[in-house]
Amino acid sequence: FEMERNGVLIDDFLLAQHSEELGRRLHELELQTHELAGQPFNLGSPKQLGEILFTKLGLPVVKKTATGQPSTDEDVLSQLAEDYPLPKLLLEHRSLAKLKNTYTDKLPLMVNRRTGRVHTSFSQAVAVTGRLASTEPNLQNIPIRTPEGRRIRAAFIAPAGHKIISADYSQIELRIMAHLSSDKGLLDAFAHGEDVHRATAGEIFGVTPLEVTSEQRRYAKVINFGLIYGMSAHGLAKNLGIERVAAANYIDRYFARYPGVAAYMDRTRAEAKANGFVETVFGRRLHLPEIRAQQVGRRQAAERAAINAPMQGTAADLIKKAMIATSAWLRESGVKSKLILQVHDELVLEVPDDEVALIRDQLPKLMAGVAQLSVPLVAEVGVGANWDEAH
Repeated sequence: FEMERNGVLIDDFLLAQHSEELGRRLHELELQTHELAGQPFNLGSPKQLGEILFTKLGLPVVKKTATGQPSTDEDVLSQLAEDYPLPKLLLEHRSLAKLKNTYTDKLPLMVNRRTGRVHTSFSQAVAVTGRLASTEPNLQNIPIRTPEGRRIRAAFIAPAGHKIISADYSQIELRIMAHLSSDKGLLDAFAHGEDVHRATAGEIFGVTPLEVTSEQRRYAKVINFGLIYGMSAHGLAKNLGIERVAAANYIDRYFARYPGVAAYMDRTRAEAKANGFVETVFGRRLHLPEIRAQQVGRRQAAERAAINAPMQGTAADLIKKAMIATSAWLRESGVKSKLILQVHDELVLEVPDDEVALIRDQLPKLMAGVAQLSVPLVAEVGVGANWDEAH
């Protein structure tokens, strides 16, 4: 409620500029798609798109809709984009149009006239994992990996005489995995403050951490996070662009090196089937009604969720505990700094210039101190004139 009431200041002018540029880029992309298709068509019409891609250009049909028509959804376009230029342009057009329609055009219209700020709504009981869900506007889905997404974050600004401070938990789900699985290799890596992806790469590729290449580290990172989400050898192969046999080999090597993780996954699946739910570290239950489903696909999805939910759920519990601890400390300290946003594993504050040093020092301590896990909790802090600079 405090965060909803505090709201966030945005730079209308910057968003309007960005909107104009996105509009120009969208127009260019539309002309390029028409050129590749050999005719003009409506990019928003699945029917026209299907005719161009599959009838006129003869691209392979990846899957069909319920009515038997070739699908043109995001998954299909992503697969086709690996080999064909038109689907790649269509995906870029869709992602930029979404940014324009959802954020650069809409955010200025959502500024509250009385406060001059945007006030999102946080819901407690929407996300299955227990994370807060932000709506109207959804401030948790602004992409940070693209320059266009980061420019939207740059429009979330601090007022004059203030800074934005952002603090987020470092590799929180992997740390929770280490705690839940009690795997010696993972516990040691975190206890010694090692780069866990580099350590994993060393284990999988049989080299010392110092010999790990950037490509090997990238593979290890995909494996580390993929296994948390129950990724199969097929999924890993697709993600890394390698053969399925090679991916299966990497997964086998991972489990051989981290047997505690394999044991945790087996144990969690069995407990979920027996109980119909799993629990976070703090005992909050996450129910899995599909865990005993007859249909294989639904049952397997529930098994993947059973492994992931305790980690996502515990991360949700931790960030909420961090919010409560931070809010209480701000009140008791009598400072003017305000908590304005919570996004995934990150807290965002608006801080007067003369309180920056204090908040920068205290915030990571508050976040690290909300629970005692078998690995240290670490929060990384950034400061800037806007949210992008601070993150």
